[in-house]
Amino acid sequence: MHAKPALALLLVGAATSSAQAQIHRVAEMNTEQLRALDRAKTVVLLPGGILEEHGPYLPSFTDGFRNERLTQDLARAIVQRNGWNVLVFPMIPLGSGGGNQIGGRYSWSGTYAIRMATLRAIFMDLATELGEQGFRWVFVVHSHGAPNHHMALDQAGDFFRDTYGGHMVNLFGLVRMETIAAIGRLMTDAERAEDRSAIDHGGIGETSQILYLRPDLVDPAVTRAAPMTSLDRARTVELARSPGWPGYLGSPRLASAAFGAAAWTEFSTRTIDLALSILGGFDYRRIQRYGDTIAGDSVTAGALANDQERERKQSAWLQSKGIREMEESI
Repeated sequence: MHAKPALALLLVGAATSSAQAQIHRVAEMNTEQLRALDRAKTVVLLPGGILEEHGPYLPSFTDGFRNERLTQDLARAIVQRNGWNVLVFPMIPLGSGGGNQIGGRYSWSGTYAIRMATLRAIFMDLATELGEQGFRWVFVVHSHGAPNHHMALDQAGDFFRDTYGGHMVNLFGLVRMETIAAIGRLMTDAERAEDRSAIDHGGIGETSQILYLRPDLVDPAVTRAAPMTSLDRARTVELARSPGWPGYLGSPRLASAAFGAAAWTEFSTRTIDLALSILGGFDYRRIQRYGDTIAGDSVTAGALANDQERERKQSAWLQSKGIREMEESI
């Protein structure tokens, strides 16, 4: 049997566990209950998961299923610290930059992405609401790899810190590279050679983690998946642009639930350890953010150009209906 959706389990057993009773779901709370939370000792968790193609073998909500479980594990770890509460938001199934954009393909079944500016605005709006209400600790739980996606979340966090003096941290952007490296060390030399790709998308790591978390959603035909191996970023982009590209990189046929459990432990442990360190006073700004390391490459530039074209098309329609003029006159 697969694990039940993690967020649905957060309050189960609260009456019998003092630690579990400190985990709250904002969707189930009224105004007075929310006002009563100690802002200095309450961590807000904003889980997200882009709907994004992962080829013919994995579900479009692959990232979201990982983030649901991570949110559960992180919440439980935080409330083990004396006096701390956790306030969990509903899953935000939005993100920027599906894997299909690697090859410059901006429409692909399974990907329902939003513009970088839209994602940034959503999280800046949430930052404003939380900041105005006095919250000072926010962790964004959103393990998606697109650079523009990370930049949007990081910029929203910077806004929260500069405007409200709190901390809104995109956790995955701080652990992504070391997590990928750690998972790579779990492979044999032969597995590492076959799964090699400059961009991690739908290969042994992600496929194994879904086999571990939600095996019912992995197509059994994955064992016959052809490897999509590349030696460098240029070759990876070329591969993703090629006719008949299946929508993944690396070699998902090598995946297993056992490897997924080990990969999950690397990912979740590193993320939780970082989050607890931040609550203990660690200055996360000492870590280079993933979104800052890769901004401006050809994939990122192409995605931004596509965002601009979407904005142009949407603005032209709004203008044609007089909606822009109406908004400006209010």
